[in-house]
Amino acid sequence: MDFLAHDAGDAVAVAVRDIEPGEVSVAFLDGSPSVTVAARHPIPLGHKVALANVASGDKVTEYSLPIGLATQDITKGDYVHTHNVRSARWQNSVA
Repeated sequence: MDFLAHDAGDAVAVAVRDIEPGEVSVAFLDGSPSVTVAARHPIPLGHKVALANVASGDKVTEYSLPIGLATQDITKGDYVHTHNVRSARWQNSVA
């Protein structure tokens, strides 16, 4: 297992080790069957990969809850971090 997600409908999963581009496995805490994703970029331990395409402006979900908004289009397998998601916690910040 390379990534861990909470629920099958989540848009992202968290790396359990440093990841290089290529096919990776994703396990789900809700007991859903594991899936594979083609990681498109290196992803550090603790950072996220996209499990689905997310359009710019759409919600990014984790734990079946919105954790942020995509600031650009995100493609399945992309590295998901502050360069392409604005945290739900800071949406009203001007920084």
